[in-house]
Amino acid sequence: MKSDINIAHEIKIKPIVQIAKELGIEEDDLQLYGKFKAKLPLKLINEEKIGKAKLILVTAITPTPAGEGKTTTSIGLTQGLNRIGKKTTVVLREPSLGPVFGIKGGATGGGYSQVLPMEDINLHFTGDISAVEKAHNLLSALIDNNIQSTKHNLGLDPRTIRWKRVMDMNERSLRDIIIGLGGPKQGVPRETGFDITAASEVMATLCLAKDLEDLKNKLGNIFIGFTYDGKPIFARDLKAHGAMATLMKDAIMPNLVQTIEGNPAIIHGGPFANIAQGTNSIIATKMGLSFSDYVVTEAGFASELGAEKFFNIKSQYGGLSTNAVVLVATIRALKYHGGVKLKELNTPNLEALKSGLENLEKHVENIRFYGISPVIAINKFSTDTPEEIELIKAKAAELNVKVSLVESWEKGGEGAIELAEMVVEAANSCATCFKPLYDFNWTLEEKINEIATKMYGADHVEYSVQAKVDITKINELGFGNLPVCIAKTQKSLSDDQYRKGRPKGFTVKIREIQLASGAGFVIPIAGTIMRMPGLPEEPSAELIDIDKDGNISGLF
Repeated sequence: MKSDINIAHEIKIKPIVQIAKELGIEEDDLQLYGKFKAKLPLKLINEEKIGKAKLILVTAITPTPAGEGKTTTSIGLTQGLNRIGKKTTVVLREPSLGPVFGIKGGATGGGYSQVLPMEDINLHFTGDISAVEKAHNLLSALIDNNIQSTKHNLGLDPRTIRWKRVMDMNERSLRDIIIGLGGPKQGVPRETGFDITAASEVMATLCLAKDLEDLKNKLGNIFIGFTYDGKPIFARDLKAHGAMATLMKDAIMPNLVQTIEGNPAIIHGGPFANIAQGTNSIIATKMGLSFSDYVVTEAGFASELGAEKFFNIKSQYGGLSTNAVVLVATIRALKYHGGVKLKELNTPNLEALKSGLENLEKHVENIRFYGISPVIAINKFSTDTPEEIELIKAKAAELNVKVSLVESWEKGGEGAIELAEMVVEAANSCATCFKPLYDFNWTLEEKINEIATKMYGADHVEYSVQAKVDITKINELGFGNLPVCIAKTQKSLSDDQYRKGRPKGFTVKIREIQLASGAGFVIPIAGTIMRMPGLPEEPSAELIDIDKDGNISGLF
């Protein structure tokens, strides 16, 4: 069996100017990054055309640690839609180096449903994530410089500052650190730490901004902390937002690449869905809708995380209405939720599969809360048996949802034609189905409770003393009407990563709530989730290599 990178190397990539021309974009409107990548200026967004195109969201059931193929399915569906004559663009997030060198080894799809050039996209790409990292850390430096300053000191109380530094790598040893040691010239000692760049508020802000001016204003709204006399301080008070936006003048433009079959792909932004909002940028989605009849996009992890945040945060801020939802399921993940160990997932087990189907049922229910009935996509693996496939199809019939066996990893767009036809039918029958889960004007507790009980299936929500203090402070600052972006494990519907299937009778525990006033949401942190991941026992970095001619291996 060929690896993803070997398959990618066999493909003759089209010049990006040709891909742009097929969309109706002239070469003079592109900012080229070599022959196969380009940035798209924001002036190309056409608000009049956006409402005429169909928007399809790809989400999934609760995944195994390796994921269940949302990106592969999104790309395969895009290729399938183009094969049946529908002008379609896929719009995705940029891979973070943390998972690439951690557990995934790459995040550009797989087999014959990839985006190209896969090595570039998986690594530094066009420098967007680096720009986010630099803008975030510039603010960090300005904060500590102001505390140290004697001329322009704002009186920031270091004990109230929650703003950390970021880096685009999994590095657990940097979660909690002390800075400013070494004497008066080295700064003021205080506790801080690092988050991964994908969890940065600057990343979230980029993905929710309308344009460069809006980005600058949002960056200025980032809350830093309080002065010793209780006055709130924002990034604009440090005069940081202009320089931060300057660092991101190119990063705000979405990136145009192509699928393995030469279909347009727009990639932009990279927030995780367990510790951030998990969707690509509003700008990228609107760019795709401006030039296509159909746009396929994805949201990270499962429906209670990425899809929930896509619907309640991104769609609300962007004025986007989804026409169809694809729910990706794999037999291996369903057996995992039925109690099978990871090393035994390739062994047929109908009883475990039947037990795990309750997880699929919950995710179907979740999508229906938004007024949409999903199409189930069974992402086929070579170890799947006909009996196992039929069991899922029978469950889909019981739930009254359409289901398609998708073989896009092996066959590309050809393997997703049936899914494409089902999606077209679903999208055409759902012009105005979408409805959000909650109103922004609800209290923070009401919004958190609605997500926890409806999306997770919890009985109750419990707040720590710190979380209650956080809610009081957020309300006093006037931000109680913001949407909520709950940070929670992706490994379970609950906030306990070890509870598989469809947990019931549990309480979601909120340990603290962080304010992301620049991005425009608050972040309740549930359970033991960390905003800086660590590397696994055997990281993918150990397999990635390069030879003397610059040929990369190990990206898969």
